[in-house]
Formats: sequence, structure tokens, C-alpha cells
Amino acid sequence: MRVLVISDVHGRIDILRRILMKEQKAEAVFFLGDGENDIDRLRFDFPEKCFYKVRGNCDFGSPSELTGAITLEGYKIFYTHGHMHYVKFGDKDIKETARNCFADIVLYGHTHKVHNEYDNGLYIMNPGSLTNYEPSYGVIELLDKGILTNIVYLSPEKRW
Repeated sequence: MRVLVISDVHGRIDILRRILMKEQKAEAVFFLGDGENDIDRLRFDFPEKCFYKVRGNCDFGSPSELTGAITLEGYKIFYTHGHMHYVKFGDKDIKETARNCFADIVLYGHTHKVHNEYDNGLYIMNPGSLTNYEPSYGVIELLDKGILTNIVYLSPEKRW
């Protein structure tokens, strides 16, 4: 199963739409906050995809949860925006939380900085932001033989 990971859209719905169109094989989309209205505006244009989302610190008035956890293809995924786990000061808290809920993968945003790591049985991904100088998003392949993670940077002609 191909999984798309997006965070911190902050109004760049044009880039978000291009990513969703480009990643046609992605069956699941994780949105990690800050731009929830943007993802809500587009999710109905892509009914073939299953959307999972949490609210970020800039999603004012959102009724969405701060965290989520789901098992896909036998792998447990813990996802959150990250601000409640103080990710701007390191990833110790979010790793501990993910391990406490027996996650295989933890997804977070908030920092706008790409982070793609494997640490002692736990895959950790922050896909960056669509508003960065180098806009980026994440792709995860959930396979029978394991997990593959990748960060995709948008080429200059696709940025604006």
C-alpha cells in the first residue's frame, strides 16, 4: 500500500492539488495539520483515497483530534501535528509516545523541517511543509517484507 504524508499546507492548495493528482497510486493520505481547511476542500475531489487527519496549532476552531492511530497492512501508525509533543525541541517525547502505543511508524509535522529516520524498530517521518523554500511531502510503501519511506522535494517548476 502506498501512503502519502502531508503537513503544514498553510494555504498552498494549488501545490496540494498537484501532489494529490501526481500520487494517484496512494491509497491513504495522512494530513498532519496546519491547513485543515485546505485538505477538507480537496478530499472530495479524490474519493478513491482514504484521508486521515489531525489538527495543527494553526487550525483554529477545528473539531479534529490532536492525535490518531491506525493499523494499515499490519503496521501501526501513530500520527499527530507535533506541537503537543514539543517537536521543535527534539523528538524524544514523540518517540516515547509512539513506542508506548506500540507503533511501527510515527508521523508528525509542525517544524517545517524534513525528518526521515529509523530508530530501533520505529520509523519516524516529518514530511516538511508545502510552504518551505523547498516544498516537500512524504511517501511510505507498506509492503509484506517491510516499510519503505521517502521524502519527495518538488522541483522548481512545480513549486509556484
